Amino acid sequence: MENSFEIAIFNSEKDKPLTWFLNQKGRLSALHSDMSDSITNMKILRKCGGELEHAIKCRCLEHCSTNDYINAMEDIINRTRIGKTWTRVPMELKFSLKLPEKIRGLKDLS
Repeated sequence: MENSFEIAIFNSEKDKPLTWFLNQKGRLSALHSDMSDSITNMKILRKCGGELEHAIKCRCLEHCSTNDYINAMEDIINRTRIGKTWTRVPMELKFSLKLPEKIRGLKDLS
């Protein structure tokens, strides 16, 4: 269980914020039942990554509820590029040069 929590890092392309956050909260509460909600939420936010973690902490106070953290996380992911990885799309340039008939005729004469 502890290994599952340590391995799980949020990826906005494959994870939904609600299910990921609640899964992490369930894992932590199973491991440490006496941990307060604010400490649990902070430990979960550390698994989000630098920019996303910072953006969520800026929007929420330290003692916010889990719902507030999840709402902020969903809002940030939907409205910004924070937490998303940049992938390079290969660009293929295909073009052909078609000369007008007059120029093609002149080219054949030389």
